[in-house]
Amino acid sequence: MNSIITTDQMGRAVTIPFPIRRIVSLVPSQTELLIDLGLEELLVGVTKFCIHPAGMKERVGQIGGTKTVKIDQVIALKPDLVIGNKEENLQSDIEALEQHVPVWMSDIHDLETALDMIRQIGLLVEKEQISLQVIDSIRHKFNQLDQFKKSSELTKVLYLIWRKPYMAAGKGTFIDDCLTRCGWVNCVSETRYPEIDPTTLQPDLILLSSEPYPFQERHIEELKAFFPSARIELVDGEYFSWYGTRMLGAPDYFMDLLKRT
Repeated sequence: MNSIITTDQMGRAVTIPFPIRRIVSLVPSQTELLIDLGLEELLVGVTKFCIHPAGMKERVGQIGGTKTVKIDQVIALKPDLVIGNKEENLQSDIEALEQHVPVWMSDIHDLETALDMIRQIGLLVEKEQISLQVIDSIRHKFNQLDQFKKSSELTKVLYLIWRKPYMAAGKGTFIDDCLTRCGWVNCVSETRYPEIDPTTLQPDLILLSSEPYPFQERHIEELKAFFPSARIELVDGEYFSWYGTRMLGAPDYFMDLLKRT
């Protein structure tokens, strides 16, 4: 079997057998992308959080969670390629895996890096044409969002991802880029996913994500105690944080959300 040397989004040189015949995906959104590119038959392992499409992870087989990867199990599958993500996966897991198998890492913090990930993976798995079509469709959808008439008022948004302690999406994240594209201003100034003190912030709008913490209606009243004047909405976290083909539906979801907020 031949091999190729490529550079992943973390700037790491990765030697990969070519053509690729066995893939393990450690990231749900990238698993969904691979399947939408027509590659389910190449998947030999996915995480327990790879829930789309329904029934797929049972057919393919699970190798733990995004941050609880069963290293020995992945190695035993003898994948030609493991696909991970800097933010989703633990550095220690990736370092353990790359001693035995090729690991390609994405590093996503905005729409452009997400589209670049789709392009690069498309090249690796010999699905360049369909991946470019996906990219064009996503760009078209986000262009529609750009042209959507948004409020001229400055809306400060708090996007919560966790409870006890409260944690929010900060600057430099894919979620923050989505908020900006909706015309909102993230009221969290820290980077990544800081723990927040609710008494120090004054958001106009609070978005309660469905993941990783599954916020529900009862949490709205709980937060009203801290933010009595803010509008609080439950939102589908997949549209704000899944950076594969799920982005095809995100702009329409964002526009519907803008209409009601």
